[in-house]
Amino acid sequence: MPALEIRTNISVADPKAFVKDFSEFSATTLGKPLAYIAVHLVHDQNLAWAGTFDPAILLNVTSLDNLQPENTEKFSKAFFGYFKEKLGIPDNRGYILFIDPGRANIGHTSTTFATIFSK
Repeated sequence: MPALEIRTNISVADPKAFVKDFSEFSATTLGKPLAYIAVHLVHDQNLAWAGTFDPAILLNVTSLDNLQPENTEKFSKAFFGYFKEKLGIPDNRGYILFIDPGRANIGHTSTTFATIFSK
């Protein structure tokens, strides 16, 4: 069920193409089906990092059952590499927050993932 929220101060030329590409990259990186990936991009924002408006990024990754420390280290490297390649944002100009709220705290199809996984 990964939900990924990207906030950046740069303007993305083709936001829909970027979101589509990032969705596919995220599914592969996180090892989750593309059918469950949700991506929200907020770009061209007033985001300051270290007191400057040089390119910067904030990423929230909300996912269930795969955010152990050994995985988040790999995910961090992969996501920062993607942002460097696609957006030109260096890895010292952003944060990634990894959040696993638990199955009972994510709703989908009029129920929660706790119920979905118990079937």
